[in-house]
Amino acid sequence: MELNNKIKMNKIAFFILLLCVFTNCSKDSYDGTSPNHTYYYPTDEASISATQIGDGKGTLDPKGIAIANNKLYVCNGDVLEVFNANTLVHLKTISNYTKGASTVAFAKLTSVSIDNGRIYIGSAESRLFVIDEVTNAGISMLGNGQWWNTFVHVFGVVAKDGLVFVKEKETSIKVFLASQITDKSEWNLAPFAKLNTLKGFDEVYSMDVADGNLVVAGRNAKGYLYYNIAGIRANATASLKAPIQPVVVAFNEAKPLSVTINADWAVTSENEGNSNFLRLYPKKEFMDKIYKPRVNSFDIMGQNNFGSIVSVAQLNDHLFLSDNTNKKIRVIKLNKSEITEQR
Repeated sequence: MELNNKIKMNKIAFFILLLCVFTNCSKDSYDGTSPNHTYYYPTDEASISATQIGDGKGTLDPKGIAIANNKLYVCNGDVLEVFNANTLVHLKTISNYTKGASTVAFAKLTSVSIDNGRIYIGSAESRLFVIDEVTNAGISMLGNGQWWNTFVHVFGVVAKDGLVFVKEKETSIKVFLASQITDKSEWNLAPFAKLNTLKGFDEVYSMDVADGNLVVAGRNAKGYLYYNIAGIRANATASLKAPIQPVVVAFNEAKPLSVTINADWAVTSENEGNSNFLRLYPKKEFMDKIYKPRVNSFDIMGQNNFGSIVSVAQLNDHLFLSDNTNKKIRVIKLNKSEITEQR
């Protein structure tokens, strides 16, 4: 992630204190002469609301979001909205799964993931739609809309490294090989493996894959859930009877709501009581289960409190937050300031 706005100053104690208040984050170093303070802080850049879609008279109920090839995909009720991720211009609304002469209307979309030219779309109506990223033509549909078949609803999906992880109701994640899902595969495709999230019910779930692990924002278990992918592959058959449980370090109060992981950071949202936080953890520490956020904000510079952020995505130095409480996509810039005290 590119970080801009580098500042070097002489000793200005008030400014340092101000940044501490706003960001709750710092990293100090000392070269023997002058201590260096590094601060990361978010600023508001833009937002997407219902007025930017179509004639501006509709609604925006954002849930899962994803970015691929400079396009932002937003699950919005019964449709998938597509925006230019750089300009935020609305490009199209996808309302149906269409394959040949067959058309199925989308309904209650919860989650979206893009991988290897495919868009995977989860629906609380117990379906996973798979469409072509370029043409949006239907490839395959898993589930037939009946909760007692294939999926008990779908509340989260992430596809990466040849695997497709589908979070359904309560404590179940079903794992499929991407190669299982073809234009000829059946709707009742059997999973390759199963995982257990320890706790859960019918909430939208956020997941990502990094460093050989599936990481789940385990809101009900009050912790991030780690599943080793090599272990999933090795124990796939046995997991169909006894789903694989995660490694988790539970928090006392925080409930992780969303997570996305890039080369430098784990970008997360967490809920504590009546407050919702944007928290950024250094990636290595996060993957080692060390939770010391460098950004820990429930608002932007004392204004515009975050609502329930159910999904996060990133493009360069901009973060996209699906703020379901405030019915908008917030676009946040991550900034970096370096202050050197002269002695």
